[in-house]
Amino acid sequence: MIDIKLIRENRELVKENIKKKFQDEKLSLVDEVYEMDIKVREAQTKADGLKSDKNKMSSEIGLLMKDKKIDEANAIKEKIAVMSKEITDLEAVQAELTKEIKSRMMVIPNIIDGSVPVGKDDSENVEVEKFGEPKVPSYEIPYHADIINNLKGMDKDASGRTSGNGFYYLMGDIARLSTAMLSYARDYMIDKGFIYCIPPFMIRSDVVTGVMSFAEMDAMMYKIEGEDLYLIGTSEHSMIGKFKDQIIKKEELPITMTSYSPCFRKEVGAHGIEERGIYRVHQFEKQEMIVLCEPEQSMEWYEKMWRYTVEIFRNMDIPVRQLECCSGDLADLKVKSCDIEAWSPRQQKYFEVGSCSTLGDAQARRLGIRTKGEKGTYYLHTLNNTVLANTRALIALLENNYNEDGSINIPKVLQPYMGGKEVIVPITNKR
Repeated sequence: MIDIKLIRENRELVKENIKKKFQDEKLSLVDEVYEMDIKVREAQTKADGLKSDKNKMSSEIGLLMKDKKIDEANAIKEKIAVMSKEITDLEAVQAELTKEIKSRMMVIPNIIDGSVPVGKDDSENVEVEKFGEPKVPSYEIPYHADIINNLKGMDKDASGRTSGNGFYYLMGDIARLSTAMLSYARDYMIDKGFIYCIPPFMIRSDVVTGVMSFAEMDAMMYKIEGEDLYLIGTSEHSMIGKFKDQIIKKEELPITMTSYSPCFRKEVGAHGIEERGIYRVHQFEKQEMIVLCEPEQSMEWYEKMWRYTVEIFRNMDIPVRQLECCSGDLADLKVKSCDIEAWSPRQQKYFEVGSCSTLGDAQARRLGIRTKGEKGTYYLHTLNNTVLANTRALIALLENNYNEDGSINIPKVLQPYMGGKEVIVPITNKR
């Protein structure tokens, strides 16, 4: 949510930002908020004046009563009663208009950074840099589900019986490899000075609406029936929510945390759930990172954070690239965002494995996350980044470390988490 001062002082900037995000249907909201804000402030000014007059008149009543000027005192009392009614009416108008303003402000997109490329959707995202040489072996690489099944590492039939489409059982060495990647990612972030945390996996609606837009919420979140609780789609939600309504001491900044959680997503939309594999599923595990920092430090942290993900994937022998998200691909709360994509030698193209975003003070403004400095109390900036999501990272690892005989080389950084094992061999090839 943007600062309403922007609408008061520079409506055209807010409108131009909306146009860059190709959301012209929201342009009228800016003028509506502007006009309602004027009425709120007018009502406030009038109510304040009436309260001041009321206080002065109330002080006169005692003096009149003391001088036995009963009729004059009663006349003032009647005027005060009328004023009190008018104040109550003005406060009701303020409350209703304030509610209407907030409902509109919640859907007006955040001001994007000037460096964000303008484009309608993800097809216009811009490649910035590649890390590692993408290779295509001379032999065929099977679809990831076939690789895993050949290693006896997945049971989709059973998950279909227990849970339906979009779920899976990981088994044996593949399950262990998935955990190894998450453990390595966790330890990598701890070594970078991030505090490790396991957060709640359910959060209340006021936290949900504080960390994401309504459109994202409807497309992603599972609601617990009969309770004000939602299953998290990423631990960023509960990690940022941890600081709701807090004034954080300046000496505690920046706050840098890395968190593990399962993630639950409806995956509503055109993409759909993948029936055979694990690329797009309802449940997966993820290591996440979040940062709360001073406004002037947010871009510096943004650069650091996405590079951490690049290094983790390169340490697992996976080529990746950074893709700058264009204006039309940014969620409404985001100031700037990029995707990290891993190379798929099977498809001979890159696919998304993580996303890094800075949201400016949008989440902090919605959740009341502040700090106090020489110039008073102000909102912090929040950032988040995928360290590693187990399903997509697993696909990238299997394809980039696949041997012609069906075995999988285990990257050196993961071998300590696999009991020293260097390769996973298909069940039929084991001796």
